[in-house]
Amino acid sequence: MSVEFTRQSSDGRITLVAEPTAAPVRVLWATMLTADLQGAREALRDREGIPGNNWMSRIGSWQGGDPAPQPIPELSDWARAHGLDAAVWTALGPRFNGQDTSPTVDQVVAYLRSLTGTVRDNAERYVRRAPSQIDTEYRRRIEAELGWTFRECGSTAV
Repeated sequence: MSVEFTRQSSDGRITLVAEPTAAPVRVLWATMLTADLQGAREALRDREGIPGNNWMSRIGSWQGGDPAPQPIPELSDWARAHGLDAAVWTALGPRFNGQDTSPTVDQVVAYLRSLTGTVRDNAERYVRRAPSQIDTEYRRRIEAELGWTFRECGSTAV
C-alpha cells in the first residue's frame, strides 16, 4: 500500500495516510471481532476519534464482491488470499496548513523541526512508534535530519 507522512492532524502531528504518489510499503493489519461491516466501520471511527456527521466518508470499507477501492487496488486479491470477507481503513488524505494537499518532504521536516513542547513530543512519539517496516521517503528524511528513529511501542522515553 502507498502511504506517507503527509497529513497534519488537528493536534499538530504529521500522520500516515494513503498517498497515491508514494512508493508502496508493507503495512500492518489486524482482524476485528464485529458482527458486520457497519459495526467495524463504527469501531474504527471510535478508535480514530473521528467526529461529526460526515464520518462515513472518512472510513473506507470493502467487502467481498466489490471492486478494489482506488487507493488500494490490490485489496480484493489480498483479502481473498487471507480469507477475509471485508476490510476497513481510515480514509483520510493528505492535508497541510489547512489545505487538502500533499506537503513536500522539505515542508514536513521544516514543520516538525519548528514544533515545541507537548506538540513536538506527540509528533515525535507518533513517528518513532510507526511500525518500522513503514519505511517511506519522508520517514528516512525525518530520521536523518531530526534523529527520530523507530522505538518499540513499549518504550516510554521519547
